[in-house]
Parts: sequence; C-alpha cells; structure tokens
Amino acid sequence: MASIPLRLRDHSYEVLIGPGVRASLAGTVRRLGARRAVVVSARPEEWVPDTGVETLLLPARDGERDKTLSTVEALCGEFVRFGLTRSDVVVSCGGGTTTDVVGLAAALYHRGVPVVHLPTTLLAQVDASVGGKTAVNLPAGKNLVGAYWQPSAVLCDTDYLSTLPIREVLNGLGEIARCHFIGAGDLRGLTLPEQITASVTLKAGIVERDERDSGPRHLLNYGHTLGHALERATDFALRHGEAVAIGTVFAGRLAGALGRIGEERVREHQEVVGSYGLPTALPEGPATETLVRLMRHDKKALTGLTFVLDGPDGAELVDDVPHAVVADVLDRMPRAGLADLVGEGAPGSPSNDAALT
Repeated sequence: MASIPLRLRDHSYEVLIGPGVRASLAGTVRRLGARRAVVVSARPEEWVPDTGVETLLLPARDGERDKTLSTVEALCGEFVRFGLTRSDVVVSCGGGTTTDVVGLAAALYHRGVPVVHLPTTLLAQVDASVGGKTAVNLPAGKNLVGAYWQPSAVLCDTDYLSTLPIREVLNGLGEIARCHFIGAGDLRGLTLPEQITASVTLKAGIVERDERDSGPRHLLNYGHTLGHALERATDFALRHGEAVAIGTVFAGRLAGALGRIGEERVREHQEVVGSYGLPTALPEGPATETLVRLMRHDKKALTGLTFVLDGPDGAELVDDVPHAVVADVLDRMPRAGLADLVGEGAPGSPSNDAALT
C-alpha cells in the first residue's frame, strides 16, 4: 500500500493506494468523528464497505449526462431528509463523474460537509478524486459550475480495477500519458499501481503549491482544452481520457507550430500517447471551427485561445494563441472514424490482468 500525503495550509489528508484499502473506510469515518454517513454509489451494494455508523446508501450513475446541477440538488434533498449535519460525512463510490457530483454536493450542502472518495475507475483514481476540484456541466461546456472542496481522505482500492473493461482502463491511461509532459517522466515501464502512485504524487505536489488554479495547477490541464471540446463535439461518445489523449498529441503539434519545441519532441507526444494504446487522431465529423468555438469556452481562457503547452522550460500556460495557427494545426491532424479511435483491444492496449501486475 502507498500513502501519499496532501498538505495544504488549512487542510491535509492522505491518499491511500493499494489492494483492499477500502476496508479502512470505517476507521476513516471514526477518525472524523462522524455519527452518520451518506454513501452515494454508482457500484453494486456489495462493493461498498462498512462505514461503521448509521448510513444512508443512495444510488448514482456514472456518466456525463447525470453530471448536472439537478443531480446535485436531488442529492442535497436526500441529505436533508436523512438529517445529515456538518459533523457527519458524505462518501462517494464510483467513477469520475460520481466523484465530481458528490464532491460538489458536499461542498454546497450546509456550506460544506466532509467528503471521502472511494474512486472505482482508473480515471477517478488518478484524477477526479484528488485535489479538491468539483464541478458539473452546463449545456455550453464541461465543468463550468463548481467549487474547490478538498476531501478528508481518498481510498484508491486497486482491487476495483480488476473489474474494468479494457476501454475503461484506457480512459484512465489518457490522464497517465499526459503526465509524461508535465513532470512525471516516463511511466510506461511501471505497473499500473506504480503509475497511479506516480500520477497522484505529481498531482499532490502541484496542488500543494497551487490549490486554486492561480499558477502551476494549470499544468494538470495539459491536453484538456481540446479534450473537453472533443467530448462536447462528440456528445461524449469520446470518453474523457480518450479525448485528453488526442488533446495531448494536439498540444505537442501546436507547441511545435509555435516554435516552442522541436520536431523530435512533437513526435514524442505522438509516440507516448500511442504506446498506451490510446487514440492519436481527431474523430471524423466535428468541424475545425466547431472545435475552436468550443475551446473558447474553456475555463482557463481569459483572453482568446489559451492552452497549456510544452516549451524550452517545460509546460506552461500560453494565452492568446492565434486562431489561424490553432485552426491550421487541427486541419493538419489525421482523422479517423470513432469506431477506429475507441476500438477495444487496439495494438498496445493493456489487458486487465497485465495492467495490474
């Protein structure tokens, strides 16, 4: 088991990673002093460990279509009916969307109640559950309404991952692949638990330096500007990690077009992403101008088009990238049918058993 501390000025917690760590939930709840718990789970009841206190179990559904303010409102209504107080605890059990929705509900209810995350997908373990960002979608774009609300603990039980289909493993690998370009180094030779630990360690260090996106935390959005646009443009047929993988390849090409990196580093983006069995081409269908328009709604954009891009001193936030350059890079990227981009068992795709060893 790995234990990664995340130390902030007024809040600290541990991220536990390893097989069976969900069994520590009751001890975590006891340490918090909670007398009651609400567990919001997108997984079967038998997947949810005992909290050790009186518990209300609420069903949830993973998926972008339920990542809305109405879902948050419905959860808060259940909290009221149960009599949840600020001295109690909320627990999420599911993938990234469940983690985000439950985290936002915990942040808003009574202006904040403790929350513990039990992420059950690779994507949630390496990304959504750590760092305190919570958000839901609007019709105009992803994650446009949210709050910063740090969890009291994160329990990344790697036993959950053995149940994942190949495509869901790849979804999480999209976030791991982009870590190569923001300071984690080459993680490709590591086992999946080691990759999770390295990714979380990187994220924890960045969040400790910048909890609220005023500086270095922007690095975690590498590949995400185009990634979020692709999710919206395909009506979420492309999953988050798949879209971020394509966005990472695009970020390398854009940095090259702007003269920030050389051709060898541009090719490295393609090679690293492809080596994980992830898509590297744009999907057929969404027009270049549609993607540019969606990218203008990105949360990082203060003026014009904004991207996190590689450069001579590493990745950094770059504002006011010329529209014409962005459009040209998009036009030059290869395109493929959606079925070809997300086909399970693609060359280089890990099997479930191999990924966990």
